[in-house]
Order: sequence, then C-alpha cells, then structure tokens
Amino acid sequence: MSQSEPDRDGEPLKLRERAYASFTERLLAREIRPGQFVTQRELVAMTGFPLGAIRELIPRLEAEGLIKTVPQRGMQVAHVDLNLIRNAFQFRLFLEKEATAAYTRTATDEEIAEQRRRHEAIIGRAEAGGDETLIEDAEDVDRLMHEAIIDHLDNDIVSQAFRVTWLKIRLIRQYETRIQNHILIPVMQDHLKIIAAIEARDPEAAAAEMSTHINNARTRAMSY
Repeated sequence: MSQSEPDRDGEPLKLRERAYASFTERLLAREIRPGQFVTQRELVAMTGFPLGAIRELIPRLEAEGLIKTVPQRGMQVAHVDLNLIRNAFQFRLFLEKEATAAYTRTATDEEIAEQRRRHEAIIGRAEAGGDETLIEDAEDVDRLMHEAIIDHLDNDIVSQAFRVTWLKIRLIRQYETRIQNHILIPVMQDHLKIIAAIEARDPEAAAAEMSTHINNARTRAMSY
C-alpha cells in the first residue's frame, strides 16, 4: 500500500497530520529557520517522517505560504519580512472584526466571565513581579481568547485559515516581538477593553477595540 492510499483506519491521513505538526513545531522552535532552503530529504531528517508523507505534506505547506519553490534554488521556508507582517495582520483584521461582533452577540455570560478571569489572573501575576511561566501562560491566554472568538463562528474554513495565520503571527513574535514583560500588561489591557465591550453586548465597540488591539500589535512588529 502506498503512503497516499488511505487504509481502513485512515492512518496515512494521520501520518500527514503528524508530519505537518512536526514541521510546524520545528519551525517555531527554530530548528527549521525562516528563509532556510530545504530539500525533501532534509525535511525527512528534520521531522523524522518518511519521504512519502513529506511529499504529500509539501503542497499543503505551499498552499499555506509556509514554503515556496524558488526556481533553480529549491524550496524556501517562509521568512519574516515586512510583507509577511502586513499580510498576516491585515488578514487577522478582516477575520477578527466580524468574529468579535458575532461573539459579542451570542457568547454566554459564563464564557465571557472566564475570559476576564484568565486575563485578570495574568495581570495580577505580572504586577506581583512575575514568575518563570508567566510569559508562556500569557501567550496561551492570548491565543485562547482569539481562538474562542474565531471558533464561535462554527466555521471550519475560517478556523483553519485563522490557525495558519496565527502560526505566522507566532513566527513574527518569535523572530522579533514575542510577548515580553514590558508589553505583557499593555497586551492584556487591550484584551480587557475588548472583553468590557463584549460584556456590554456592544458589537461595534467590541469590533473597534479588536481593531485597535490588532493594529497595536502590527505597529510593534513593524517597528522592529
């Protein structure tokens, strides 16, 4: 049976997904570097997955803009530049403004209260001097809020597109602007302004606060 032929357990599909997860994990860990040229066999060695899975993975990576084929040079991993920053944040803005308005209208009070609790806990830890897991936990709270707003649309196409864009945002952050102590509280305060507008059930205000938050993040990234 070839790697591309699904068996009754769907194992080749699982293999492709695992290969994708391995690639993105290594990309975020900088074991695979933005802008690096790679061959299929190098990707086999880096990810630990067979050549058949890598060959099936490449079209997805190309479609998502994580790899591109450069004539006479081979495959190049996406690199962080001004074009990536502009495109990623513009796409976020298009998706998240509408998603935030929809979330404001229909999210439950309990969901919204949980978002506030998480953010206030992070701010409290930061104001108390921080701890060794604060940055990682703050990044999780950040991601989980944006994912909750997007996933509330119950649209698999939008959710998948958002996650690919968020991966690029994480690349940008790791390369230049990962949440650090000096911007952690301002980022969380941006989020609390969004949450306050959601609590007030004001979709226009919530969308406007989300726009401000995304534009603030884009400005930080562009400044580097």
